[in-house]
Amino acid sequence: NQFISNLKPETNLMIFLTEFKEAFMLFDKDEDGTITMAELGVVMRSLGQRPTETELRDMVNEVDQDGNGTIEFNEFLQMMSKKMKDADGEEELREAFRVFDKNNDGLISSNELRHVMTSLGERLSEEEVDDMIKEADMDGDGQVNYEEFVTILTAKN
Repeated sequence: NQFISNLKPETNLMIFLTEFKEAFMLFDKDEDGTITMAELGVVMRSLGQRPTETELRDMVNEVDQDGNGTIEFNEFLQMMSKKMKDADGEEELREAFRVFDKNNDGLISSNELRHVMTSLGERLSEEEVDDMIKEADMDGDGQVNYEEFVTILTAKN
């Protein structure tokens, strides 16, 4: 994040937009520029969630401004920025941590990180996974604990 903090604000914005576009593309399985309820369900299930049809419909309806039953990129962006500002982010952070911490030992290992990234469709090399762990690992134990996880996710870039 030291690298990111040295960039201009507009470059920072481009990084966020790029990351959100990549996330959007993970959801948009058929690459038609929209996220359907079914596509949302696939990703949620790959993250260990078990949403009902009603919950999925509610999630889509919450951000579907044009009322067409799908989520376009601009709607996805608004949803993501709202989620980042939400006051109840603590529980969401804990939930996200649990998704990565497969064996519930309170630590994210490189194997656990690789597993989750693979289930999201991201094929990372050993080196890329190690770099991600190193960036977040402040106590040098080779794994990421909850505090380190929160710090890296909430860092003011």
